[in-house]
Amino acid sequence: MPIVNRIAGYADEMKEWRRHIHQHPELGLNCHKTAAFVVERLKEFGVDEIHEGIANSGVVAIIEGKAPGRTIGLRADMDALPMEDLSGTDWSSTVPGLAHTCGHDGHTTMLLGAAKYLAETRNFAGRVALIFQPAEENDGGGRIMVEEGIMDRFDVAEVYGVHNTPQDPEGHILVNPGAMMAAVDEFKITVKGRGGHAAMPYQAKDPVMTAVAIVQGLQTIVSRNVDALDQLVVSVTSIHCGTAFNIVPETAVIGGTVRSFAPEVRDLAERRMRQIVKSTAEAYDMTAEVSYERGYPPTINHPEQAAFAAEVARGVVGPDKVDDNRRPVMAGEDFSYMLEARPGAYLNVGQGDTPGCHHPAYDFNDEIAPVGASFFARLIETALPAE
Repeated sequence: MPIVNRIAGYADEMKEWRRHIHQHPELGLNCHKTAAFVVERLKEFGVDEIHEGIANSGVVAIIEGKAPGRTIGLRADMDALPMEDLSGTDWSSTVPGLAHTCGHDGHTTMLLGAAKYLAETRNFAGRVALIFQPAEENDGGGRIMVEEGIMDRFDVAEVYGVHNTPQDPEGHILVNPGAMMAAVDEFKITVKGRGGHAAMPYQAKDPVMTAVAIVQGLQTIVSRNVDALDQLVVSVTSIHCGTAFNIVPETAVIGGTVRSFAPEVRDLAERRMRQIVKSTAEAYDMTAEVSYERGYPPTINHPEQAAFAAEVARGVVGPDKVDDNRRPVMAGEDFSYMLEARPGAYLNVGQGDTPGCHHPAYDFNDEIAPVGASFFARLIETALPAE
């Protein structure tokens, strides 16, 4: 694997960084210890500027090249997930109920490896903005960093990010010139009936039956309202109602998610959901309220930057290990906000045959950290040539 030799020499050091971060996971916007670890490393590398406290615990660091030029942003996420670490490794999480089961510890390590190399060599003309972001998993740290003005403040012209992908071949790089990941919406439906004794349901208004009918109706949005060639997922993931076998409950609450790519499909899904809920509740002589929250927009690569990133990747891992027509997935990613703000691309680095992201036995594959770091470094040197 033709990764950068100097970065390959950092492999053991990068492994230590990654495993330290893995042992000390943090959630959401409160990645202060992780950010402090990152800042400590960046100071050791001799970067030119370090800006802390963006989006609460985010960090942006600047490395100046050999001559003036454009600024390119490189982003890594830092936050973990609220779940147990069942990987069984010697470096498992030391914080009960928190775990780096999505590989953000590895993404941060990749960017640190690239930062060390770029700060040493500075073989480029322009600037690198190293973006260490909190709260990818839930609070939209990418959105907050954009809203706090990092693109204008640091004059970022383009922005790039990577994410590991289990089951893809180890060290392969995958990208496409358009949609990589879906928009993420969340809904909660509250059905209001009238409680009573389960032995005399005619004296009550049973929201359980209405909730069941609503869930069945929602499944027709994908199967009967959307072109089969358009991508849409409507998943009901929770139904909460009742406290005992002999009580008709007063309310039932349905929750779930909607995933889509096209704005018109996203609009249709919300509109049909509201129609189905309203009409079904009325048919059962009940009332129902829909809370529909639009979350992360779809992650859409810019074609020119995606093609450029794929060409850089071929130089790092070889043409046979690059897929420039990556199939989109229905998961979401708040790097989407950065791609809305600036041209750029989001890529995947194959993790190999390991448990999937968000699985309790997942652990980042340290062998691919030099691959991601080398990609970041070569992207900068290619996009901002020193001569």
